[in-house]
Amino acid sequence: MNQLTLYTTLGCHLCEQLEALLENLHRGEYRLVRVEISEDEALMARYGVRIPVLVDAAGDELDRGFEPSRLAAWLAERRRLDGSAWRRLQASELGPEARVQEEQVPTKQRPRGRRYLG
Repeated sequence: MNQLTLYTTLGCHLCEQLEALLENLHRGEYRLVRVEISEDEALMARYGVRIPVLVDAAGDELDRGFEPSRLAAWLAERRRLDGSAWRRLQASELGPEARVQEEQVPTKQRPRGRRYLG
């Protein structure tokens, strides 16, 4: 079983996002140990502005794991990424409404050739 540590604090919505993504993208079983940083000055100094920070058993850290592509890459490096779950997540994020190409966005021309959204 893969053991991971999450440096977090009470009410951290980004930590909750990371946990939800981890639950969906991690292949196989894992054990998540949550470490509350607010109770330790050293942890506050190290992780206070960086949480959530996910750490593997080797001590390798991932900042901003709530960003799906960062977490997916980190898990893939460790051979723990559920590829089919990642593809489903990518497909849902890039649904038809999100696939707007630049030429479809209405723009206007300003003097000297500068464009701006209309």
